[in-house]
Amino acid sequence: MSPSTASRTAASPRRFWSAVPPLMLKTESNPGGLPIEVFDGFRSGLAANRAQFFLDVPSGPFYGYNRPGAKVDQGVIWNWWRQGMMGGAKAHYDGIKAFSETDQTEDLKAITVPTLVLHGEDDQIVPIDDSAKLSAPLLKNGELKTYPGFGHGMLTVNADVLNADLLAFVKG
Repeated sequence: MSPSTASRTAASPRRFWSAVPPLMLKTESNPGGLPIEVFDGFRSGLAANRAQFFLDVPSGPFYGYNRPGAKVDQGVIWNWWRQGMMGGAKAHYDGIKAFSETDQTEDLKAITVPTLVLHGEDDQIVPIDDSAKLSAPLLKNGELKTYPGFGHGMLTVNADVLNADLLAFVKG
């Protein structure tokens, strides 16, 4: 990366959507986090039957398809399955530890560029109260935008709404 590219990249606005920071795991300093047993369950499901795991998660909580009246898009589910099956099993297994147990508080505090945090208020995968609502105040130039009824996979199933907000943020 050239110095001019590096400086442009460092100053570029940032966007987080449905992101896990600052910390997903319940700890003494993060009492609202999820118990380790939740993540152990993800690891067990992944290890027991990876193909089924990559069908169950998008069929239910990831896109909110388990909610009453949800319009299920089978193509979205199969695409999520396809993407999951293309990855490495060990990387997925280890990734659960990384996304759940890594405390990113200090990283968030170090971000100085304008940053938009987008999060669905019905995110069953990464609960908003223990992620976005904690992340945004840690950012020096953070802005939180929430979406009632939107789930974790909102960038796929609610792209029309989010793309407009992302574009407005980048232009602003």
